[in-house]
Amino acid sequence: EPSVALKIIEDYASHPGITVVKNHHICSVSKEGTAIRSISVADGADTLSFSAKCFADCSYEGDLLALAGVSYHAGREDNSVYGETWNGVQLMTGHQMPDGVDPFVVPGDPSSGLLSEISSSELCKDGTGDKLIQAYNYRICLTDSLENMIPIEKPENYDPGRYELLLRLIDAQPDKRSIGQYFIWSSMPNRKTDVNNRGGFSSDVIGANHNYPYASYEERQEIIKNHKDYTLGLLYFIGHDQRVPEQMRKEMLCWGLPKDEYIDTEHWTPQLYIRECRRMIGEYVATQADCENKHVAPAGIAYAAYSMDSHNCQRIVVKKNGRYMVKNEGNVEIHGGLPYPISYHSITPQREECTNLLVPVCLSASHIAYGSIRMEHVFMCLGQVAGIAASYYVADN
Repeated sequence: EPSVALKIIEDYASHPGITVVKNHHICSVSKEGTAIRSISVADGADTLSFSAKCFADCSYEGDLLALAGVSYHAGREDNSVYGETWNGVQLMTGHQMPDGVDPFVVPGDPSSGLLSEISSSELCKDGTGDKLIQAYNYRICLTDSLENMIPIEKPENYDPGRYELLLRLIDAQPDKRSIGQYFIWSSMPNRKTDVNNRGGFSSDVIGANHNYPYASYEERQEIIKNHKDYTLGLLYFIGHDQRVPEQMRKEMLCWGLPKDEYIDTEHWTPQLYIRECRRMIGEYVATQADCENKHVAPAGIAYAAYSMDSHNCQRIVVKKNGRYMVKNEGNVEIHGGLPYPISYHSITPQREECTNLLVPVCLSASHIAYGSIRMEHVFMCLGQVAGIAASYYVADN
């Protein structure tokens, strides 16, 4: 359960040598040559500065590495950059809309405009690089325990128009009338769930995060709120909109927010799932060749083993057999080879840029290789190595 996981992590950090400062975002970096000397972090008017011999950027966003002048990439590289085949634009079949789902407000009438959650962008050739980011979502913790449940209320900024496309998807799939066919609905201890995205229209807010890597702290809060509004609105819509099949409505109303989870944030996780943001361009860039065991990374420090995986990046209109229809683009699920090593030089910046920074999360990898590396347990392994390396750096000067 989230509360148990949080207690374990906080117990790790409950140590006389560790001070935890929460809810502050980085705002500036002071450097001397290639070395970071200090950073400043803020929470409103409260600003703190920290000096250290060595720093680690373990965030999902990579703001410290960017402010330190370290090279990075956000978005998808063209396949030609690293000699890959699964990077860039990919129009595939996973988590896809079936053929024939009309994209227009008035079906068949392009002049009526596009439904909500559909982009007007044109489809580029497979493998083309761009600045698009794979979709974010919330991993949702619900419960069906009446004693522990808070019903899902109509959220602020509720707009049922955001879910019109879901109704068309349901109509196009008459054999799919269960919420488990529109979400990955996984059981957790004590009658709770971990709900994730599934299919053509689900909890991923496709296309809503493209500015996130470059956005200010305030702009990111707006993006985060948009994702929260969308997700709570989606759950409410499925449970209450009379156009949703009755079976799905009844199923949805069996679930609510757990009273004993996320107590300080209205029982909703405070962490948006940042699947990918900045990726450092460090001393070694992990690529598809690493994932497929065609190349062995030097100075291996941890292993990855997940598929080369990307969620969809955009939802667009394509023309097929003379008909306009909605399609999702960007989903990739390609199994590589055996578990493969991640290089120590993938968590270190290029030496001419910075010499006392370690980056175990926004590490140096192509988009498609990062899709395989980006598992929390792998980040934990890389973070442990970063901690050991930092201790050597300080002890040995």
